[in-house]
Amino acid sequence: MLRDKAKSGGSAAPGKVERVALVDSPTRVAPLTSAKDPPPYGAQHRQDALWEGGNEALPPLWQQFKEWNGSTQYQDNILIMTSWKQPLPGVRLDVPGQLLISACEWHISPLGRSYFVNHDTRTTSWKKPVPDRPVGSLTPECVIEGHSACIWSLACAGTSCNIMSASSDGSIRQWIRDGEPVGEPWRSDGPEVASLAMCPDESMLVSGTTDGRLRLWNVKGSNVVGDPWEGHSAQVRCLDWSPNTREVASGSDDGTIRRWNPNTGRQIAPPIETGHGRVCAVKYSPRGDKFASGGEDSIIQVWSKDGKLLIDIKGHDSSVRSLCWSKDGAHIFSASRDRTIRKWQSIDGKELVVLRGHTNTVTSICLTRGERHLVSASADVSVRIWNLETNEQVGDPLWHDDELLALAISSDESYIASAGLDRKIYVWSLEASLKQSGDQVHVRAHCVHCCCQPNL
Repeated sequence: MLRDKAKSGGSAAPGKVERVALVDSPTRVAPLTSAKDPPPYGAQHRQDALWEGGNEALPPLWQQFKEWNGSTQYQDNILIMTSWKQPLPGVRLDVPGQLLISACEWHISPLGRSYFVNHDTRTTSWKKPVPDRPVGSLTPECVIEGHSACIWSLACAGTSCNIMSASSDGSIRQWIRDGEPVGEPWRSDGPEVASLAMCPDESMLVSGTTDGRLRLWNVKGSNVVGDPWEGHSAQVRCLDWSPNTREVASGSDDGTIRRWNPNTGRQIAPPIETGHGRVCAVKYSPRGDKFASGGEDSIIQVWSKDGKLLIDIKGHDSSVRSLCWSKDGAHIFSASRDRTIRKWQSIDGKELVVLRGHTNTVTSICLTRGERHLVSASADVSVRIWNLETNEQVGDPLWHDDELLALAISSDESYIASAGLDRKIYVWSLEASLKQSGDQVHVRAHCVHCCCQPNL
């Protein structure tokens, strides 16, 4: 997950948790690794760190941060992986179920690079282990490459059916479905772009970055409109436009939801202190008279247009990462770190359906326009399609090469776009996916905007 930048070496910064050495001896040992090869299998015993600062410092390109509940996590900014344990040689960094291959462990070399141990094959590798793609599984129509870092958010433009992507490389890019870029990348002047949302009339796009700012973009001109919108004190994790385009809602790691006038870039009401910890999802109802939010506290909250809490919806066992409303506003769909997708009555929070099948965090969900199908993306490196009439998975999963963070469906329902840590956008034929499973889809001739943002 993206976090605010923290000091990556030396003694702990003020307000940060003191780093405690796990090895008493300051003696340095010869490294068991090189820039080319990870330590050999069986060498995962405790050693001293050989990076600058040794055991008292974080490895290069790592950061530590406090969670909303006061606990400390450590992140490898290259792999975008987090651990509850301080990264030191000889310390297993993963917890059971974190890696997709159960026989594997995550360690760090004495020189400060993450690597993985496979006990089945008795080998080590710099590459994070992922399951082999099953023989005969559906292949994407197109794989789009161009970003130099992970992709956190996607949207599909209705009239053009182009794909918009936001990345840790600090850029927003527009692509034709066949993978050709449209114009030059849009740059955020440094900060990583963590979220984006397309205006319903497709004239504007709003983005959120790790510095807590929002930026408004003119889609046709590919340029920033006015100054950044300021108010959040941490990463902007999720965004949504009201159906009438008069408001933008943003959710942040600072625990607040803020609503903005896109014409002025100013907040239209006091910030809402949600109690979520991090706000991972925010979504307006189809009528725009209320909005829903979800976050690290595992609770879905429904708010009135004037910011009053209407209902808490409880049932998930871990953080809520993505939300969708049914088009009549009667139901809310949610995706969670507990690996489930759930359907709720929006009026009273009654749980109606639980969809199970993903084996890791469900990061993003989208409904098809007819609401017969729901599409989900997960950290288990798969996209899955669900039939909402039978509440069962349709066909086989669509496989990526790394964890998925972002998902969008074209408004003509001809394709699914998915992306994540491998920096690639996969374009899948929805019709081919359903046909392979024996299901059917009617592809509409017209294009209406559809957009989903991931919530990490």
